[in-house]
Formats: sequence, structure tokens, C-alpha cells
Amino acid sequence: MRPQPELLAPAGSPAAVTAAVRTGADAVYLGTKLFNARRGAENFDDAALEAAIRDCRLHGVKVHITLNTLVSDAELPQAKDVIRHVCALGADVLILQDLGLASLAKQCAPDLSRHASTQMSVQTKAGLALLKALGYSRAVLPRELTRAEIADLRASTDLELELFIHGALCMCVSGQCLLSAMLGSRSGNRGLCAQPCRLPFSADDSERYDLSLKDLSLMDRLPELCELGIDSFKIEGRMKRPEYVAAAVTNARAAMAGERDEASAEALRAVFSRQGFTSGYYDNTRGKAMFGVRTKEDVTAATKPVLSALARLFEKERADVPVSVALTIREGELPELTVTARGESVTVRGETAPEPACEKPLTEEALTLRLQKCGGTAFFADQITVSLDPGLIVPASEINALRRRALETLENALSAVKPKHFTDAVVLPNSSVSEKRERETARMGRTKEKTPRYRLRLESLAQIPQDLTDVENIYLPLESEEKLVESVKNCPVSLGLELPRGIFGREAEVEALLKRAKENGFSIALCPTLDGVALAKKYGFVIHGGYSLHCFNSLSAAVLEDLDVKALTLSPELTLAQAHTIQTSVPRGLLAYGRLPLMLTRNCPVRNVTDCASCKRRRFLTDRKGVRFPVRCRFGCAEILNAYPIWLADRQHELRGVDFLTLYFTDESQRAVDAVLDAYRNQRPAKGDFTRGLYYRGVE
Repeated sequence: MRPQPELLAPAGSPAAVTAAVRTGADAVYLGTKLFNARRGAENFDDAALEAAIRDCRLHGVKVHITLNTLVSDAELPQAKDVIRHVCALGADVLILQDLGLASLAKQCAPDLSRHASTQMSVQTKAGLALLKALGYSRAVLPRELTRAEIADLRASTDLELELFIHGALCMCVSGQCLLSAMLGSRSGNRGLCAQPCRLPFSADDSERYDLSLKDLSLMDRLPELCELGIDSFKIEGRMKRPEYVAAAVTNARAAMAGERDEASAEALRAVFSRQGFTSGYYDNTRGKAMFGVRTKEDVTAATKPVLSALARLFEKERADVPVSVALTIREGELPELTVTARGESVTVRGETAPEPACEKPLTEEALTLRLQKCGGTAFFADQITVSLDPGLIVPASEINALRRRALETLENALSAVKPKHFTDAVVLPNSSVSEKRERETARMGRTKEKTPRYRLRLESLAQIPQDLTDVENIYLPLESEEKLVESVKNCPVSLGLELPRGIFGREAEVEALLKRAKENGFSIALCPTLDGVALAKKYGFVIHGGYSLHCFNSLSAAVLEDLDVKALTLSPELTLAQAHTIQTSVPRGLLAYGRLPLMLTRNCPVRNVTDCASCKRRRFLTDRKGVRFPVRCRFGCAEILNAYPIWLADRQHELRGVDFLTLYFTDESQRAVDAVLDAYRNQRPAKGDFTRGLYYRGVE
């Protein structure tokens, strides 16, 4: 029989910790004030974090700390301090997105388990194997997987797998969204997503909400997920109220036991939903029915009676810690009480010796009844043993005081902080001096280095420019490989293949394409995710890292270098000053032109108004200001591109310290590609609308 999965609850505040613990969560996940993906939640300062961990320790609840954002070189010392503090308080787990931060945690805190956040976007068997090789003990799976795909991944690995079972659904695959960052510098990869996808983005200029999904709920599927072998059921919601946490945990507990009723399900819907819930990804029924918004009716459903009823679920301490009680009363000796729970044992002695009874001596039965009263504590008497000499009397107040003192001492022992080992020997990159120097040099526009060479990302063979001067690499989609066989032999520059970001159940197809491409003479793979890195490595390709690998600091660059990545496109969320300080021995570049993909989604928003046959590749989303965002489909997923291309042709004198510039072409003609290249060679200003990306304004 499979062990029961862990039930993992969100805790954005101390009150939410209480709600989670008292309604039966096995573990909670929460963040400090820094470096967590819900920086807008109340979160936990040092004192609140210690109190939360102590409360969880008492109840045997594990504590997962979210350090699941990207961290710059300048922030690594602060991040290291957070890890030090987490170790001092004895938390159990770190949830991580940043490869560099995970590497730092592995070195500094070897006793802390490391879980790969869903922000890592790992969705393949090869990707899970890579995570295991990197030392992660668990992977949080993407929300977009079907039941069959989850089962396939489960069968492929002994890595622990965690799955979201309830809560908000982002339109974008986690870790692959730049929409909030590009529109307002509030980065989802840095924990400050402004949720612009909940605003009108329509596929038919009607101000529809074609980027807003209903919340996920798999509550009714939990019994089959238990059988499937998922190790942890995760509830989303660190930005939500404690009553929501109580409702979700209570529903999940009942569902796992096959006892969920309509009343509890309705309470969960009332406390928070977006026009109900969806299980469309899991059921492989993607489409219009998955979309929804937060309506007035949804808001008003959380009435005062509903919230009050949910609050009552966690208003009292949860008596869930079984305790063994042993009382000894001997003539001429002080009474002695020993209480034991979870391997901790405490013995206390009374202050008054028993006296001979004049009328009614103590009995074992009467003492047993008194010792059962653990009211108001986390304990319940599981086993009671009384050893009593006959004919004695002890005041009831003495027995009560003895019991209270013993349980209080045991509570302190069980909730005591148990620090984990931390080593300070890790040397961090020193970015403060070099970053200031780079910023000043960039501002003044001075350089002694020659302009980097260009790498072109194209969508089709027809876009290859006539003039390839200063071009050192061209990348084309992996799935177009068959059309490129002759080109790889005749092309005057290196021709590589770009793997898809979204693979989702098509891993075998990607492997077949890679195998054939290698046999046909291709040797370079542009890998946008860890899945791509793992698959390309398996077939012996020279790996070039794409921008969406999120190389945001020198430590993440070192991890990717250790994985045999031979060139790195740095994160487009870095400023130029931050990019210039990243230390690595492999060539590094920047995405310097193109409509940056802002979202990768498995649920095409355009299909809300038309089908694929009628689309005719004229796909756009229009926001409330009338700005149009192109939508491109690839390998079963859709990518939403920025309305305006990045343009740095006239700023190349400020791009010192990088080895190449990636020009990212999507729907441009060959003539347009040649024109852009010519403008970059001659460092000309843009014609028409453009953006500088985030290279000057950065992200919060």
C-alpha cells in the first residue's frame, strides 16, 4: 500500500500557519521578507518565522522555505544570510528556482532538502533525471500536465514529485513569463508579478479576458492521485486569507479519505474562485471552458457567515499529538509524572508527598480520568499508566498542576529549535565594485572592446539573410531539421537547432528529432530550458543556453558551465550593469533585438474565438489600450510576443563585456532580416516603435 501523500499548505502570514496546522496540513510553505515568489504577501520577519517553525515543530508539521526567485550577484550575500538564518531555526526544506542559489544552498546548508520549484519549468523525464543529478530531492511539477503525462513522469523516476491540486492558474507556464516585467518592471521571476494577465487581453478586439484562467481544483481527483504515487499535494494561495487555507486543507483531507461533502466544497468555492474551478489540463480538455475572471458574485460569495464558519475550524488548538502518560505515587515519595511523545520524554515531580487517606483513597480509575484532560493543548492522552500504592490521597490540584507542568515542558521540548549545519566557507562573486564601475562606464558610453558578433534566431530557412557578415551562428527550430539537411552542409556559418520550450508529453518526439539531426550532421542545440539541456546532452550536442534558462548570476552561470553549456544568453531581466558583472569562462551574450516572448502557454488564447484551421497565422491579442501582441504557435504551445521589438543597434557601444548579441527574428521577411542586420552593423537608431527591454530600467 502506498504511503499517504503529504498535504502541503500555503502560509503567507502567521495566521495562515495557524489555519494550516490546526486543520491538518502535514507541511507548510512560507517565505521570508526577501527572495520569495510572493513578496506581496505579509510573509515572515525573523521573530514570526521562529514562532511559526516552533508551532509547526510541536505538531510534527514540516516547514518549507520559499527561496524561489532569481537573485543577482549583488544579492547573493543577503541570500546566503537568509539560508544561514533558516538553518539556525531548523527549517526542513528550501524551494528554489535559481540554479545559482540552489548551488549556494547545497554548499552552505547540506542538511536542508532542496526542492526544484515549478518555476524551473521541468516537464520531461530527462529534466527530472537532471534535477536528481544536481542533488534535488523533489520536483514541483508544472500545472499544465495531463493525468497520463503525470503518470509517465512518475513511472520514470524515484525523485519525489509534488503537484498543485488547488489554487490559481497562471496562463503562462511557471518560470517562463516576462509579461509583468516588460509591462511594468514587476517581475514574476522576482516575486512581484502584477498579474497583468487578469486585465483585458482579447483575441477579437472585444476587451475579453483571454489570458485569465479559472482556478485549478483537483480535489475530486485526489484518490486517484494517491494511487498514482504523487508524494505531495500542494495548495496554492500564499496571498489569500487564513479562511481560504482552512477551507482548502479541510477539503483536501476529506477528499483523500473519500469523505468530501457538498457543503465543504461549496465553502471552498465561496471563499475564493474565478467563476468556479477547472481541471482542464489534468483532464486534457483545454479550451474556452478553462477561462474565467473574478466576478462580483465570486467576491460577495465570501459572506461573513461563510468566513466565520471557516474561522471556527482553526480557532482552537488542535489536539493531534499523542502522548503516553505514566504517573507514580508511592508512600513517602513525591509524586512523579512522565509524559512521552515523538521520542521526547519529560519527568516532573510534585511538591507534596501523598498522605494516608482518611476516607476515600485514590484509585487508578480516578487518576486515569484526571490525566486524560489535556484540554487547550496540542496533546491527547494516547496511553495512561498509573502505579499507585494503596490507601493514599493527593489533592486534585496537585495532580492537575503536575499534568500541566509536564505537558508544558514537553511542548517546549517538542517545539525547540533544532539548528541545521551551516558552513560559511563558500566564496561569493564580488560584484559591488565591478558593478559600480560598469554602470559608470555604460553611462559615459566608453569602450575599448570591439562590437560583439551576431547570432540569429530564425523561424524558417527563408529568413536566412543574404549578407552574413559578422554572423557566427544561426538557429532554426528543431522540428524544421528535415528541411535543413542540405543547408547544414552548405551554410557558411554554424547552423544550430533550437529546442522547444514547451515539450509536454512529446519528449519521445523531441528525442527522435535530435537523434536524426545528429545523424544528419547537426551538432549545435540552442536549449531554452533544463529539459532541452538534458535532452541535447543525451545525444551529444554542443549546447548553447537560451535566454529562458534564466542565467541571472555568476553562480548560475557556473552550474550551466558544469552542465557543458558552451555559450550562455544571459537573462533579459538583467540590467546591462548586472549583466556585465557575471563571471563565466564560456561566451556570454544578450538578446539585443526582437519581439521578446512574454508568455509560453499550453492553452492558446486565440482558440477562444476561432479554431486553428481558420487562424491563418494572423494571431494577435489586443490589450485595453489597443496595443497588439503577436501570438505564435509552436510544438503544441503558444507564445505571446511583445508588441515592440528590443532595439539596441545604436547602443552597442554600451554592450561591452559580452561576446555575442542574439537577434531574435519571428515573422520578419528575409529582406527585413537583412535590414536589421545592416542597422546593427552600422549602429543605427530604430525606425518605428521599439523598446530597450529591461536593460536600463531593470526589474523589482
